[in-house]
Amino acid sequence: MEAKSPRGTSDILPSEVGLWRRVEEAVAEVMRAYDYREIRTPVFEHTELFQRGVGETTDIVEKQMYTFVDRGGRSVTLRPEGTAPVVRAFLEHKLAGHGLPQRLWYIQPMFRYERPQAGRSRQFHQFGAEAIGSSDPACDVEMIAIPIEVYRRLGITRYEVLLNSIGCPACRPAYREALRAFLSGRLDALCGTCRSRYDRNPMRILDCKVEGCKQATAGAPSSIEHLCGECREHFEAVQRLLRTLEIPFSIDTRLVRGLDYYTKTVFEVVTDALGAQGALAAGGRYDGLTEELGGPPTPAVGFGAGMERAVLMLKEIAAASDGAGAVDVFVASLGASARPEAIRIADRLRKKGVATRIDYRDRLGEERSLKAQLKAAGKSGAGFVVILGEDELARGVATLKDMVGGGQEEIPLAEIDEAVALRIARLPEAAGAPLGAGAEAHSQGR
Repeated sequence: MEAKSPRGTSDILPSEVGLWRRVEEAVAEVMRAYDYREIRTPVFEHTELFQRGVGETTDIVEKQMYTFVDRGGRSVTLRPEGTAPVVRAFLEHKLAGHGLPQRLWYIQPMFRYERPQAGRSRQFHQFGAEAIGSSDPACDVEMIAIPIEVYRRLGITRYEVLLNSIGCPACRPAYREALRAFLSGRLDALCGTCRSRYDRNPMRILDCKVEGCKQATAGAPSSIEHLCGECREHFEAVQRLLRTLEIPFSIDTRLVRGLDYYTKTVFEVVTDALGAQGALAAGGRYDGLTEELGGPPTPAVGFGAGMERAVLMLKEIAAASDGAGAVDVFVASLGASARPEAIRIADRLRKKGVATRIDYRDRLGEERSLKAQLKAAGKSGAGFVVILGEDELARGVATLKDMVGGGQEEIPLAEIDEAVALRIARLPEAAGAPLGAGAEAHSQGR
């Protein structure tokens, strides 16, 4: 048989790893800036964790989990989402004893049995954060601000923030009854899954993607209309703080999220650049989850964001900028005597953290012309080209060509690596980026 990866999974090839590293590094930098600590949980958990935490009426539990019985007869499930395992670890290891709120973040693979399509796989990856132990609306806003800051550093600007509040156990029962009353005459228009949810959890019907269900729920009462005083005050405070941070948002009264543990604030960061799979990040408050998992009542809020979708957005940006790559400098050389020095220059640049490519001989060992090397430099996306020929070598200089701004200059060989690193650091698009990311950031249109 022909060896193939399982359906819904994919290999991350060398041509893509650089984009993944960019996202991972941006996430780590932002989490440090917000004072969050990394946590890593097991790939599989006891199935009951997700049944109790995520909710038995959710699509995840009903349709999407990879669940199996191990050799000891225990039912275990590959992790379909990140919050329940983090809360389980918080309780099991008594992290509350180290002070509250606990501010935790992760980058991990997740597993859901879904129909594979662009931006949606059966094995996918998320970055996310959880703030456990605070009811402050500022924590809700922080969960929206963190992924937005990640996207800003990546040069991703094509998105929108959607916001809603779904209330709490005090006010949600009245809303559920109002929703049931509205839907009672429309049951025949609902899909089979939503009809089964009518009694158990009617709010989940609003999250259904079936067109008939969307039409049947048009004009349904909103959760905002039924908020208690505490939930309304909390929701208004979240909106005020978002305006304080100048984060634009829209209220979406149909936004309920697909997980049962949410209370009060729910949000999504969405884009129209990826077709049907438009959610880049999503999350909300889950003040009852720790109690549901056997711990004391502990307010909490978090988010999860798709790594694959962030990478897809970077690819869209790269395509819009003629597919520029991740190389900062290309070293071109002419003549046998110039080549050893060109290799030394590339080595010094690489040791300074500058992404450097050197022109190699073809398969017959022949040297390419300068024109061919410059063409290769353009395809690599390099911001600068160091040109070294036998004439330059004799004079102790190299030519530095600016591929973005145009122009070129001669620089002493002993100073070329410092000169290149300095110019990359001065690129306005590289502000806040690590050394070596300048040319790539420039090429991505930041």
